[in-house]
Amino acid sequence: MLNREDLDSLRADFEAFKEKNNLCEDGSCVSGESIDLKDYPNYTDALYNIIMPPSKSGVYISRWDLKEIAEDAGESMAIHPRRRMFELLMKYAIDRERMKLVLDAIEKHILYKVEIYEELRDEFLDSANLFQEKIDKAHKTIDIFPDILDEYF
Repeated sequence: MLNREDLDSLRADFEAFKEKNNLCEDGSCVSGESIDLKDYPNYTDALYNIIMPPSKSGVYISRWDLKEIAEDAGESMAIHPRRRMFELLMKYAIDRERMKLVLDAIEKHILYKVEIYEELRDEFLDSANLFQEKIDKAHKTIDIFPDILDEYF
């Protein structure tokens, strides 16, 4: 059990941690940064780094989710590691029409997860701000889809 000195020490450590602005090192905080698609060597890397990390997109996309997204876009896919499945999905998206199908399927999937977050936000009011951050990130991710089409196709 923590005594008073241990608790004070823990509090001091936490305050020092906050002062160093280390609270967002994992990328989980919302930033005002815009995403420059030209920073990536190809659209597969750009999209993977924008869509797949939950810290950026607000949602977790599993291997099974990728399989469903591929099916919604008109492609059949076996289960592989996430990165490999994403690369295979991008190999399918060889032209603007197919990429639009893929992005539409990803958007549909993200919006489904957003609905879940909204239900949780409304049900658990004490955690509403946490879910709202994820919802905002998800919408921000969807908002760049037209830019992806314009930039790469």
